[in-house]
Amino acid sequence: MNGAHITPKKGVRSGFIKPDSELKGLLHRIYTEGNDSDESGIHGDGFSNDDTCCERVQRTLLTAPVRGIPVYVMLPLDTVWLAETEEGILSDSNQLKSVLMRENGIEVGLEMLRASGVEGVMVDVWWGIAEHQGPGLYDFSAYRRLFEKVASKGLKVQAVMSFHAAGGNVGDTCTIPLPPWVYDAAEMDPDIFYTDADGYRNPEYISLGCDEEPCLFGRSPVQAYSDFITAFVDEFHSLMGETITEITVGLGPAGELRYPSYPEGDGRWRFPGVGQFQCFDKYMLERLQHAATEYGRPEWGHGGPHDAGHYNSREWETGFFRNDFGSFETEYGKFFLKWYSEELIQHADRILGRAKDILSQPGRPRAIQAVQEAPDGGNLYVFEPSAKLSVKLAGVHWWFKSRAHAAELTAGYYNTRERDGYSEIFKMLAKHSVGVSFTCVEMRDCEHPREGLCSPEGLLNQVLAAAAKYNVSVAGENALQRYDDYAFDKITESAFGQSAMAGRMDRLTFLRMGDMMVDNWDAFAAFIKRLTCPPDHW
Repeated sequence: MNGAHITPKKGVRSGFIKPDSELKGLLHRIYTEGNDSDESGIHGDGFSNDDTCCERVQRTLLTAPVRGIPVYVMLPLDTVWLAETEEGILSDSNQLKSVLMRENGIEVGLEMLRASGVEGVMVDVWWGIAEHQGPGLYDFSAYRRLFEKVASKGLKVQAVMSFHAAGGNVGDTCTIPLPPWVYDAAEMDPDIFYTDADGYRNPEYISLGCDEEPCLFGRSPVQAYSDFITAFVDEFHSLMGETITEITVGLGPAGELRYPSYPEGDGRWRFPGVGQFQCFDKYMLERLQHAATEYGRPEWGHGGPHDAGHYNSREWETGFFRNDFGSFETEYGKFFLKWYSEELIQHADRILGRAKDILSQPGRPRAIQAVQEAPDGGNLYVFEPSAKLSVKLAGVHWWFKSRAHAAELTAGYYNTRERDGYSEIFKMLAKHSVGVSFTCVEMRDCEHPREGLCSPEGLLNQVLAAAAKYNVSVAGENALQRYDDYAFDKITESAFGQSAMAGRMDRLTFLRMGDMMVDNWDAFAAFIKRLTCPPDHW
């Protein structure tokens, strides 16, 4: 697969194709009209006041209290791309180099974000682009050009170490594979990819089962990820802490800490299916067999549950997840789910430990964490890495109102009605001083079909409670691009509103800069004002 193409996703409009002249015209209007917009009656793409039962919700125009929260905006997935360096067919990855796409459009877009009061941007640093030429051969030149433009606008950067492939998730408008040499390794050892009970291998992210196996031409995946982060931090040493303020470490599909249990991109899964366990590659099976033998039940080590249904099953159609006497509550079920979820937590622990060590090496930029009084009465300064670490957690909210929480279980979160599956994750994150980005902050329970037993609001509250328990910083993300009043109201409520967990959201990352944002600019700009400015500063 040495010539794996990076192409726009067929049938999906590219996310950012507005002509430069239109963008410049909007920027001119922003400065000449002062961003004035009507706070009510703005209903952007995707939803309206009449779409759901939310039309019965009493609107309360919540705004930032005395202090607002920082807002970051995700840049288009294809902000940095691969282009040919010479004429010919894309048959050799060495003919490609990374380039910054639509430089003029990106620059105008960054200025628009700055003018609206946005704090910074989040950008994917794609493994499949920056290390495409071969193991240990890095090309960050296009990212340097981008970061310099961001810095010139006075904006900050959240850099996502994207060790996954793009194209298989909701909102993906292009296809970006893993580095070609990873697929070469997979041809020799197909088990490096997650595998389901039917033998299908998912090439979106390398299986955690081989985290420490030398399956990538002598390096383990954890070593490859560590080398990539090291190369990135070395390359952008001078920008750490000033422009690059956060590094988000990708830990699974879509960059999220989870298993690829609901692969929508190839049509195998459709909402609200329960998904499937991903533990059938040889490396995961070896680890399961070892755990089962240690537990004293070696017969449990031959695979996942046999009665868990398929990707699109409903809970009541399975023996494992059903409410009454579901086998998820048996001794075997508890053993398997504990093992499956702990493997995911240990995966994050291994990689985040390496990342923390990299940022803490001598000579790396530091920031003052605290000032303490020394025994002699002087000041004792405690330092930390100038760029913070974070991870992404998935908002798997369907089946949340059931006993089993089936979709969370297959994704690797051992969370049920009787068991808190998030505390152990946040305990591990707190050990490494790592923050969390969490999706679905724009969603209400009433917007989803009843059959899916969805509760994005209940899930968010549980996650915020776990974060508060371990003092972990939380950034909210919207799962879908929405510009309607009810989505904006819900995000604002999640940040500042009337619930017991209000105020636990430290920042917002908004999905995403592109044509849809430009088309709904007035609504977006008014929303940013609500989040970042107290009413007496309007």
